[in-house]
Amino acid sequence: MRDGSLREVLGIELPIIQAPMAGAQGSALAVAFRHFTQADTAVCLALFELNCPASFAPEERADYAAFLRGADATYEVCLSGGRVVGAFGLTPGEAGSARVNWILLDPAAKGTGVGASMMQRAIGLARGAGATHINIAASHLSEAFFAKFGARTLTRQEDGWAPGMHRHDMVLEV
Repeated sequence: MRDGSLREVLGIELPIIQAPMAGAQGSALAVAFRHFTQADTAVCLALFELNCPASFAPEERADYAAFLRGADATYEVCLSGGRVVGAFGLTPGEAGSARVNWILLDPAAKGTGVGASMMQRAIGLARGAGATHINIAASHLSEAFFAKFGARTLTRQEDGWAPGMHRHDMVLEV
């Protein structure tokens, strides 16, 4: 499914309701964002599978599926070339904070600036909502990605997500 056929799994075209953004660091790869709908569930679960075990523990799949069943307008999909290549959520937290939820990217899109575009989008949404910081519950495998944007690790919990998948709670000042 890494060949760009994830959209075909669903057999439908969904409209893009957000304005396109240029890829990060001058990349020509353009992306757009729209709100997640339940019709996106299959493609998001497929993206999750593509990221196991490199970014997520397989044991987390049931949690992600449950999250998707209750996902609201705070969860978005990222599109490039007319197909879903990533997803993330940004939910309000305590006063002045927001929280990134279930950020994932098609491994074939890594290194293209799409992940950076997703983080820029999350930061912009957080600022627009009046947040001063974003809380991020990452793994030891994704900690370096978030650190590139200035996120700091506050706590580490060995095996916090699953055996061998360590939890790193981070904060990103926006």
